[in-house]
Amino acid sequence: MSDDPKWPSDWIRAVLAPCILQQVQARNESYGYQIVQDLGARGLPGLGGGTVYPALNRLEADGRVRSEWREGNGGPGRKFYRITPEGETWLRETSGAWQEFTAKVAAILIIEGNPA
Repeated sequence: MSDDPKWPSDWIRAVLAPCILQQVQARNESYGYQIVQDLGARGLPGLGGGTVYPALNRLEADGRVRSEWREGNGGPGRKFYRITPEGETWLRETSGAWQEFTAKVAAILIIEGNPA
């Protein structure tokens, strides 16, 4: 049995796009499987391609990332993603708003004298 938490799917949906963008920005560029691995290592385990690739497609359609297909060395090719200037602005704004939102929610969820 795994000690990894099972986060509700609506929580994951709410944070997936900014978390993906943060990982792409941190590496300068990344591909889907690497993003899944990075998010798992950072505390969001259990995500798969069926979750991450549609989010990457939405981010690309919204102009927040751009992709480039590259041939593999002895293996299959990979689609690499880079954050765009629009994506950097959106990430910065969304991250700030998320910090404020989670602080307010945490304050609401604190039980008198006993942090949640």
